[in-house]
Amino acid sequence: MPFQTQVNLTQAPAVEGDFASANPRFTYNAGEGQIVAGPLGVTVGRFVWVDPSGTTATNYGSGPVAGFIHREQQGLITTFLAESSMLIRPGMPVTVMTGGDFWARSATGGIIGQKVYANYATGVITTGATGSPPSGAVTTASIAAGSASVTASITDNVMTVTAVGSGTLVPGAILSGTGVVTGTTVVRQLTGTTGGVGTYQVSIFQTVASTTVSASYGTMTVTAVASGALAVGDVLSGTNVTANTIVTGFGTGTGGTGTYYVNLTQTAASATVNATGAVETKWIVASNSLPGELLKISSQPLG
Repeated sequence: MPFQTQVNLTQAPAVEGDFASANPRFTYNAGEGQIVAGPLGVTVGRFVWVDPSGTTATNYGSGPVAGFIHREQQGLITTFLAESSMLIRPGMPVTVMTGGDFWARSATGGIIGQKVYANYATGVITTGATGSPPSGAVTTASIAAGSASVTASITDNVMTVTAVGSGTLVPGAILSGTGVVTGTTVVRQLTGTTGGVGTYQVSIFQTVASTTVSASYGTMTVTAVASGALAVGDVLSGTNVTANTIVTGFGTGTGGTGTYYVNLTQTAASATVNATGAVETKWIVASNSLPGELLKISSQPLG
């Protein structure tokens, strides 16, 4: 929290991420030396996702959340003249809480018993009725199949590409080839020419000798946005859109019109495509609050 600049009649009940009770709490069952903050760091008091290798936590992702970040004064002030910070720097250790009672903040406020939703792009919480995630973007878009073929090897979770036969590698692309573990995807590029020769973080630890590796994905072209903005992690739905299609990266678009990469290769003609920007969690609201105020959240349902 920043230096004191005003005096209140009542003491603040907590800071985002604080424990809200002495009830039992649970942590993510991580291995030794795991988990660390991802390339953009991790913000305290928000939800996180853990990559498939179980080593990196981020405030963005897709699918169910891994847990919540408790405040234990692990944020570092690195911005010149800044008074406070809730950011855990990239590569620093992170403890992911999978259960318990915590203080959080929601722009929508909350009513006891409501469900808690986590934004795919930021991990920020919102609240609402069960099965009613916040409205996302409504777009007009088409999807084309995308592919790439490269010569590469994999050591642990780093793929080294030495030659590109065709296409471009993108985040979320599904990889296949001799010795490549089924379900391996590109997480992000580490070094080299964008989409080409260089090194990439992949989702599964493995050892693969140099071989031809194929990549498949989809390229979505958005020509109009009726409302909202697209973000990485959004789950897409619409006519001819394959179930569980997720935005995995930006092409020329940054929320509006342009191109985006999706995880599943497919062909879908131009039509209305809806994006859901948040996932319903197991957590519930445990105290009433107005929009922007602190509220308690709990992993233990009522009753």
